[in-house]
Amino acid sequence: MSFLSPDSPPPKVELTVGEVAKRSGLAVSALHYYESRGLICSWRTGGNQRRYHRRVLRVLAMIKVAQRTGIDLDTIADALAELPADRIPSHTDWQRLSARWRKVLDARISALTALRDQLDSCIGCGCLSLADCPLRNPGDAIASEGPGAHFLDLNEIDEPR
Repeated sequence: MSFLSPDSPPPKVELTVGEVAKRSGLAVSALHYYESRGLICSWRTGGNQRRYHRRVLRVLAMIKVAQRTGIDLDTIADALAELPADRIPSHTDWQRLSARWRKVLDARISALTALRDQLDSCIGCGCLSLADCPLRNPGDAIASEGPGAHFLDLNEIDEPR
């Protein structure tokens, strides 16, 4: 059953930046930023005002969900570039995008769980020894790097350098 009468105007296809901001819950500056990063696109009217296709609302929802899970904007942009530009992204499109991020999220969850479990034992010890602490220097994995601060990814400990 259609909620539109034969006399009703068709749904609005193009939206102003203010309408997109209001409907998406994002600031206008965020929309401009996403556009500068290539995540969304607009066009200009004869009066130089931005207009967005209404499909941008679905794309923005996808961006917001991906960001909440910790996916960075570059990764999101790469994934969105694979979507067809001529239609609103579908549930199937989202499933395809989110499936590729699942492994990354599972790895993060695993690393955070391991860190939490080590933190429990560290609180019991309280030493935070640079030489022996499994949180600060797991397996003395970075001693060969020399003195000073070094980035240590817990996922790289088991991999040979």
